[in-house]
Amino acid sequence: MDCTHYDAGRCRSCSLLEVPRAEQLTRKELACRTLVPAQRWLPTAAGPDAAFRNKAKMVVAGTVDQPTLGILGPNGSGVDLRDCGLHAPGLQSALPSLARFVTRAGLTPYDVPARRGELKLLIATESPDGELMVRFVLRSQEPVARIRKHLPQLLGELPGLRVVTVNLQPEHKAVLEGEREIVLTEAATLPMRVNDVTLQLHPQGFFQTNTLLAAALYQQARDWANEVGPRTVWDLYCGVGGFAAHLVASDRSMLGVEVSVGAVEGARAASGPSSGPAADFVAADATAYAIAAATSPDLVVVNPPRRGIGPELAGWLDQSTVGHVIYSSCNATTLARDLAAMPAFQVSRARMFDMFPQTDHYEVMVLLERSDRPD
Repeated sequence: MDCTHYDAGRCRSCSLLEVPRAEQLTRKELACRTLVPAQRWLPTAAGPDAAFRNKAKMVVAGTVDQPTLGILGPNGSGVDLRDCGLHAPGLQSALPSLARFVTRAGLTPYDVPARRGELKLLIATESPDGELMVRFVLRSQEPVARIRKHLPQLLGELPGLRVVTVNLQPEHKAVLEGEREIVLTEAATLPMRVNDVTLQLHPQGFFQTNTLLAAALYQQARDWANEVGPRTVWDLYCGVGGFAAHLVASDRSMLGVEVSVGAVEGARAASGPSSGPAADFVAADATAYAIAAATSPDLVVVNPPRRGIGPELAGWLDQSTVGHVIYSSCNATTLARDLAAMPAFQVSRARMFDMFPQTDHYEVMVLLERSDRPD
């Protein structure tokens, strides 16, 4: 992928841009295979190295008349990345309209060094069907009336725009968004069709930024689950229910656990294969729920943040009667640490997913099977 911003030194987020793709994959495979001792590695799942991102998190800087959408430079000024080659085509075509909307609605970009202004971020997400969710992250509620006033014109320019929200983040600190979300459209969730499942992404919900690789990830988990044949499954850190919706089956009990109430609502609204019943979901901390439960399932799926599941949940899994674990990780270092805390399990299968081309990051998923049952 060629990038004028990288060549000019304006953006170096794609740290491996000068490394041939084959070498990128080799490096990542070596890194994760060194950390994760698997009995068998499946072939790496890889897709296009450009135009794959379904989400654009754009810092807004500059002025009302000439806003920049992208990142901040070393001096705090904006670097415009509307033409970033990583973004899916629908995002690339929508960003100019969003920049014009900033001017039309009089949304003053937030000046980080001066700590003044209103609009901090524009976050746009494109679904596999070309629909869009746009979120305006503001310092205060003051510009909301102007956004409402000019929203019909934006909806006219972007026919695929389904969800528009305002997120309030009043504090001057390195936090992308606040807790309060104001929905400005009739629709409050973005349908994300993946394989034969349609997830409902709420504004603060998590979804993998690479839709093609997310589909491969969920399908692999489904294949492994069908292979080991559990009757009961827990999907911990279930988010909007991607794994749960793929693993439901007519002869299987499925429970998703997620701390975010909004994500749980989205997970309950997800639709999967007609042959399988919907999963049950609870809003709770994954570790606390597992430890307090009176029984344990046959299979546990975990997809934690970069910090991993931690020693408490790893210890519970190790001492439980759980027969298999599917662990999806975006940080092989913390995955390796958690695996070391579960000596009762062995890694029977592993697969790397090149979710983030042009960078050192990747997703790795492992199938664990209990090598010795607790007394």
